[in-house]
Amino acid sequence: MESMQPLTVVPVPGPGAEDVLVGPDGRVWTGTADGAVIAVTPDGRRSERVVQTGGRPLGLEWLPDGRLLVCDARRGLLAVDVDGTGMIEELVTEVDGVPMVFTNNAAVAADGTIWFSDSSRHWGVEVWKSDLIEHTRSGRLLRRAVDGSVTTVLDGLAFANGVALLPDESAVLVAECALGRIRRVGLSGGLPAAGHVVGSAGSDVEPPGEQIFAADLPGYPDNISCGSDGLVWSAVASPPDPVLGMLQRAPQRVRDLALRLPDALKPAPRRTVRVTAHDVDGSLVHDLSADAADWHMATGVREHDGRVWLGSLVEPALAYLDVPR
Repeated sequence: MESMQPLTVVPVPGPGAEDVLVGPDGRVWTGTADGAVIAVTPDGRRSERVVQTGGRPLGLEWLPDGRLLVCDARRGLLAVDVDGTGMIEELVTEVDGVPMVFTNNAAVAADGTIWFSDSSRHWGVEVWKSDLIEHTRSGRLLRRAVDGSVTTVLDGLAFANGVALLPDESAVLVAECALGRIRRVGLSGGLPAAGHVVGSAGSDVEPPGEQIFAADLPGYPDNISCGSDGLVWSAVASPPDPVLGMLQRAPQRVRDLALRLPDALKPAPRRTVRVTAHDVDGSLVHDLSADAADWHMATGVREHDGRVWLGSLVEPALAYLDVPR
């Protein structure tokens, strides 16, 4: 059952604080639409623009060497030194010789293996609605091994979004935003389990080598993360939109017409704040909401010691709520 919680808003010096990450020292990190990576003190009172990526930072994670992993929608997968030089290393900018269009979110294994999502082969972050409307199913879950090689784990995803590893690293999860669900890929020794088959771009056929982790989400999942409580937290950006659902099932010519509409007439997220948490078996544990009057559209989520930090694609602020006892 959905539970309403008080929400505290924490302004940051930049628009669209999309993801959120808690550091070892308690500072809270985010990236904004102007390309900045920002650190906020644990009490939320002070913030600092630490580095500029020159792109659009989305998902954030820590690498084993202490650097910050940034999923930059425009530049690709970046490793950023946030404690000194500010140097940026490009880890992945293309896959199979083709530049990535929409690098979105990631999870990092203990050995440094990176699992990350590329939301669309056709539409970038500035026109993210277009991929949902056209329903390209061209998203991917990718794996960067410690030797730098990149492989495609799942293809044909409907707007691949959040990525998370289970606490024991027995499986990797990826949110399939356009279909309102989270997929699970079992791992063996850091690799997809035997029998796993990669799907094909645009296919409606379920790849037989993976499973649905959660299909009971109350809307479109964005970023996901494994919290300090061992639960898998999901930011629910918006409840289901019946018009979008109709367009996704419509003939291509109808979707092409919808793409030509002014942005104000296209389906848009409703003003809500909502997150869910599932246990490692996919059972729902928490379904939390908050008043969206002052802050809305949760796209990033990170539970840390009973506090759930939230990021938003559209707000110049982070927010947090506390997990009810």
